[in-house]
This record gives sequence, structure tokens and C-alpha cells, in this order.
Amino acid sequence: MHIVIVGGGAGGLGLATRLGRKLGKRKRAQITLVDRNQTHIWKPLLHEVATGSLDAGVDEVSYRAHAHNHHFRFVLGTMSQLDRTAKTITLSPLQSPEGKDVLPERTLNYDHLVLAIGSVSNDFGVEGIAEHCIFLDTHQQAERFRQRLVHGFLRLDQQLETFPEAQLNIAIVGGGATGVELAAELYNAAELFKVYGLDRVSLKHLKVTLLEAGQRILPALPDRIALSAQQELRALGVDVRTQAKVVKADDLGLHTADGELIASDLMVWAAGIKAPDFMHQIGGLETNRANQVVVNTHLNPADDAHIHVIGDCAACPLPDRKWVPPRAQSAHQMASLVYRNIVATLAGKPLKAFEYKDHGSLISLSHYSTVGSLMGNLTKGSMMIEGRLARVMYISLYRLHQLALHGWLRMILIAVVKRVNHILKPRLKLH
Repeated sequence: MHIVIVGGGAGGLGLATRLGRKLGKRKRAQITLVDRNQTHIWKPLLHEVATGSLDAGVDEVSYRAHAHNHHFRFVLGTMSQLDRTAKTITLSPLQSPEGKDVLPERTLNYDHLVLAIGSVSNDFGVEGIAEHCIFLDTHQQAERFRQRLVHGFLRLDQQLETFPEAQLNIAIVGGGATGVELAAELYNAAELFKVYGLDRVSLKHLKVTLLEAGQRILPALPDRIALSAQQELRALGVDVRTQAKVVKADDLGLHTADGELIASDLMVWAAGIKAPDFMHQIGGLETNRANQVVVNTHLNPADDAHIHVIGDCAACPLPDRKWVPPRAQSAHQMASLVYRNIVATLAGKPLKAFEYKDHGSLISLSHYSTVGSLMGNLTKGSMMIEGRLARVMYISLYRLHQLALHGWLRMILIAVVKRVNHILKPRLKLH
């Protein structure tokens, strides 16, 4: 049996690891993970990569090395086509940054196919967004933002020598978790740039504007958490604007529906997500307006039990007529179900249905604060937490992800190495 997993995010890599340990090690199945990148980094941390608070080179996981250690195969490539009749997927030709051919178009056969492709930013067709804003979907995009941020602070420090009122203006569109966490992390970066030699820079020289089209920030979370986060952001100096719809972006900045121009040196779009465009009705599968594949309670498309869809690219209905939210915990839970069902299929046992359990949400406001709620099995209800306890819980989520990938020993060693690096290396990536 050949199991092909497309996408090495939180769900896909975790699933490949578990199947490799269970089936690949015993030669009961061949497991292949396909991803367009060479390395994995936990997507909820990309805002820290973008500000330099996290060095991706230290935290990223090499797919090829991880595959060797956990008994599966890694293939570098981007899926472009699906043939459900022949049970094959096609990978696009791979080219170097210089435009030279590295690998030709390839075809992989599968017995079970898992689509864990994740999501990309949805600009909703707003004029100028794709040309003038930076998205934070990938490590490469986060690094691009970080480089521009470093250059921005260097210019600011020079300008302050002759113009004490100069500011670095950064606008973030989208009051979800990514936008809120990035806004707070930017102030941490400003503090650290001053520590590392930009003596003229202070927090008053950074102006961050957070724009949310809805009634409040963090619309997917309870009101009290959103209010607490908003108060923390405003205390830092963030200009939080709700009911502020962006209708255009250009060289000057962002234009709102009210006719206001938000002048910006750097602009980030974090206002919505969708599955990649090539997913739209791929292989004849039913997809929604966000290109997500519509699945049943077993996470299969309605007419194909050999395909499983997990994570942000899955449109999975809930009993209350809502949809499973695009969160890391959703991807992990879906991956766990697909793992159990594939193993059950090999053993001739019945399949289980997916039941989403909301364990709550945590929002990190850098070292300033962390707020969130614990729900479901964790507290037998709902409990708001903040401060040090919330920060510990937030860090533990990443540790659980590392535990799923590496096991207890390596996870502990990684935590120790990170602590040592915190002492030996700068607290901000400066180059």
C-alpha cells in the first residue's frame, strides 16, 4: 500500500511521522510526504520569524532528515493535478531560483491520498493588495518582511539624527490571531533594536495601525478575550481600528472605504485565508468559494474513500451548521482521525467519524502578555486565562507539536538547546 500525503504542515508532517513509525517501519505500507519546501516550521510562529524574535534556521525541521529518522519518504515538489481514476497525482517541474530545470514533471501513484495543503492569504480581489502588501503564509514571506523591517529601522535611526519626530509606519490588515500577535511582536522588536545599537529608536518612533473590517478584533474568540487583547495593544501604542474596510493599496499606503489614507512604510495583509487556487474542483472534487474540499464525517470527499482531506484546505461541517475552524488544533485532530482510519482500514475494522473538540485559544502579545481561554476537556467548561499561566500554556502548545514529531527525549533536548541559544545568541535576528 502506498500512502501519499501532500503538505508538510502541522497536520501533514505529524501524520507522516505517525504512519512512518506505525506502518513504514514494519514495511506494512510505503509513506510518501510531498511538500514544495525543504523544511517545516510551525505556522503559528511565522509572526515571530517576521520580526526576528525567532530564528527559523534553529527551529525549522528538515523534511528529508525527518523522513529518514521516521521511516517515510520525502519528495520535493508542488502538486498540480489529480487523476482519481488512475489514482495518481502530478507534480509540477521544479526550477532553481535562476530559472534552470532541476526536476521534470513527475507522477506519483497512490492507494490512499491525504491532502494537507493548508491555506494562503485571501486578498478578496482588493486592488493593489497583492502588489503592495506582504503576506505571512510561508517562511520565505516572513523572511522578506523581516529584511524590510530591519532596513526600516536602520533608515529610521539615521533619520532621527536630523528629524526627531520621524516614525516607522506599519499597517496590518486583519484583526485575527496573526495580525494581533504581529502587532505586539513589533514593539518587542523595537525595544531590542535599541538594545543592539540603534540608540535613537524608541517605542514612540514606531506607529503600528491594526485595521479590522468587523465589529471587533479576534472575531472567532469570546468578547472578553478580544477586549483584553485590544486593551493590551492600545497600552503598547497600537492604533486599533475596527469597522475599517480597506478598499485599495498603493505606494502611499492603504485606502479605507471612508476615504482615509493610512500612510505606511510596510503593509501586511492578514485578513482572510483560502486554499490555494489550484485546489478549486481539482480532480472533480466538490470545493467551496475558498477552494476548500467539502468532506464528510470521515474527512473524505463524498464519493471517494481513498482521499482524505485535513487542515485548512478541508471544509468540514459541524452539527451546528458551522464549519471546523482553520486552526492548528483542528489540523492535529483531523490528522489523528485519518491516522486511526487508515490503520483501521488495513486491519479490516470500521472507520470512526470526526468529532471536533475546541480546547480553547491563546493569543500571545509577545513578552508583554498572553490571553486566551481553555475549553472542553481541559477545564470542563470555559475559563479565561492571562499572564504567566497563559504564556506557559501557549508555549506548551508548541512543545506538544514538537513532542508529536520528535518524541520525549528529542523534544526535551530541543528545549534545552533553545534555552542555551537564548543565552549565547542575540535575542533578535539582526542579519
